[in-house]
Amino acid sequence: MARNSNKRVVRASRKESAKGGHDSAEATTSDWKPTPEAKAKATRFRWIAFALWLAAIGGELFTLFWILKQDPVKTWLLIVAIVVIGVFAVAGSLLWKKANDADPASKSQPVKFFIQNQLGAFIAIVAFLPLIVVIFTSKNLDKGQKTIAGVAAIVVGLVGVFAGIDFNPSSVEQYSVESDRIIELTGADEVAWVKGGSVYHICEDVPDVNLDSADGQIFVGTVGDAHAAGMKGLTLELAAELEICGHEVPENIDEIVAAIRAERGEG
Repeated sequence: MARNSNKRVVRASRKESAKGGHDSAEATTSDWKPTPEAKAKATRFRWIAFALWLAAIGGELFTLFWILKQDPVKTWLLIVAIVVIGVFAVAGSLLWKKANDADPASKSQPVKFFIQNQLGAFIAIVAFLPLIVVIFTSKNLDKGQKTIAGVAAIVVGLVGVFAGIDFNPSSVEQYSVESDRIIELTGADEVAWVKGGSVYHICEDVPDVNLDSADGQIFVGTVGDAHAAGMKGLTLELAAELEICGHEVPENIDEIVAAIRAERGEG
C-alpha cells in the first residue's frame, strides 16, 4: 500500500540497532533501557506530578485547618476546595502514568513495580480519606452540609483513586520483548506511530498510520522513542503489517504475538 503523500514523516531518532538473531518467540530478551530523551521526559513529568500532588495535599490541609474551622462553614467554598484537590490529584496521576510509560519499572523488583505504578492511587487516598472523616465528624457542619460535602468528597476521591490506578502497567520486560521482536522481524529498531495513537507499527506504510490526522504527521523512530511519545506497545497485527512493509512473515508469528500479549498481561 502506498503511503499517504499528504502526511509528513518525522524522524524521531536516527539511531538503528544491529540485527537481532533471535529465532523463536522463546528467545532470551535483553534488558530494555529508555533513551536519554525518554528518561529526561519521565523525570520532568515526575517532578511536575509531585508538585501537583503536593498542591493536592496542601489543598487538603487548607480545607482541614481553615475552611472546616470556620463557623459557619461556607458550603460552596468547601465544595470548590474538594474539586480543586481532585483536579490536582488526577492531573498528577495522569502525568505520573505517562512518566511510567516512558521509563517503566521492572517486574523483577515487585515491590518497586507495584508502588511506582499505583502511587497515584495512594496519593488520592491520602488526599481524601482524612478529609472525608473530618467532614462527617465536624461539629461546624450541619446534617445537610455533611451530606452534600461528604458525598462530593467521596465521589471526587473515588475518581482520584481510579485515575491513580494503572490496571495494565508497562514494564521493562514488556518493552524488552517488543524491542527484540522488532529487531528480529525487521532487522532494525525502527517503528512508526502517529500522535494520539496507542500502539506503534512496523513501518510508515501501514494503513493505520496513514489515516487523516490533525497534525498530518507520521513519526518514525526506535521503540524507545515510541514509548517516550506515549505509545503503550507494539501492534498485534504483525502478520498483515510485515507483508505491507515488505518483510517476511515467520512461521511462528502466532507464537510471537502470543508472547507479546502474555507479557502485557492480556492472556
